[in-house]
Formats: sequence, structure tokens, C-alpha cells
Amino acid sequence: MRVEELSTFTLCLRAASEAKRGYSLLSYATANTDNELLLWHNENTKLSLYFGSDIFHFALPETDALLRHICVSWDSPTGIITFWLNGVRSLRKVGNKGGVVRSGGTFMLGQEQDQVGGKFDSKQSFVGELTDVHLWDYVLSANNIKALNQGCHSAGGNIISWHTVQYESRGSVKIEDNHDCSF
Repeated sequence: MRVEELSTFTLCLRAASEAKRGYSLLSYATANTDNELLLWHNENTKLSLYFGSDIFHFALPETDALLRHICVSWDSPTGIITFWLNGVRSLRKVGNKGGVVRSGGTFMLGQEQDQVGGKFDSKQSFVGELTDVHLWDYVLSANNIKALNQGCHSAGGNIISWHTVQYESRGSVKIEDNHDCSF
């Protein structure tokens, strides 16, 4: 999958973990920057969005064994970063205004990359359940995010769509469809 330069995006996923340490939910690394884009769960329950060396922390309710719907959006022209947890919006922060997420990188779920596609630290790996990962190259509206939170199915992201993405699994990974949807 070839990713063009991003100046806006929305990333949504569902995650559950009882780990009390830091771990990666999604990592995007390029040849120039290992954390070109990183969604990181801190041991102090904050979720952080990394743009290279710029880090933006959000104090959100602790992730636990309950599956949570998490979205984060960013708009380069304004710099506005917004997290959504189970359809509820966080406060907004401004960061990486005028920046871009560069093309040519590799996405990785559940593991932070210290170089493109590798140099992993097992102490940073996600342990839990991760599903319904979608990435769009635009900011979804509040109504769209709330609707995604309510249902398990969507048309899917135009960059990453959980339904159609091609992937390779490494390590102790079990791949299953999300069977929690009953509608």
C-alpha cells in the first residue's frame, strides 16, 4: 500500500488491554523518522500522538479489558488534534501546525518501530485485542465518529480499511474477525 503525504487524517480503532506499561497501538515509520506517526499508550494512562520528536499527550480514561473505540484526528492547516473515546470528544490541542506526515513509510499495529519495519523492543508491544482499524486522509465529522462508535461496520478508511487491508503477522498474533456485531 502506497501512502501519499498526509496533511490531515482520522485514525479509528477498537482496543482493549490490561497492560499497565507503555505500548504502541499504531506506528508509522519512514526512512527519515522512526516515529513519523505514532499512537502510544503511556503507563500513566495517557494516550500520546507523536509526529517525529513532537509529542502531544492527552489524559484519557484508563484502557482496560473493555473494548474501547478510540479515534484521533489532526488537521495540519489549523494544527488541531482531537481524541475521541467511545464517541466522546476530548479537549482539542494544537500541534504540528503546517506539518505533514511524509509518504513512503510502513504501518505497524501493536509494535513501535525503531527503524522502518523493524528494530523492535518487546517491552513496547501491545498485548490485548485490537480491531476495526481505519485511517482516512481527512478529518471525520463529529457525527461520523459518533456513528462509527455506535456500530462495528463502516465503509472503511480510504488509506487503511480493516476489511480489505493486506497484512503480515509476526510473533504471537491471532487474527480473528470481530464477531461482536449483532446488527
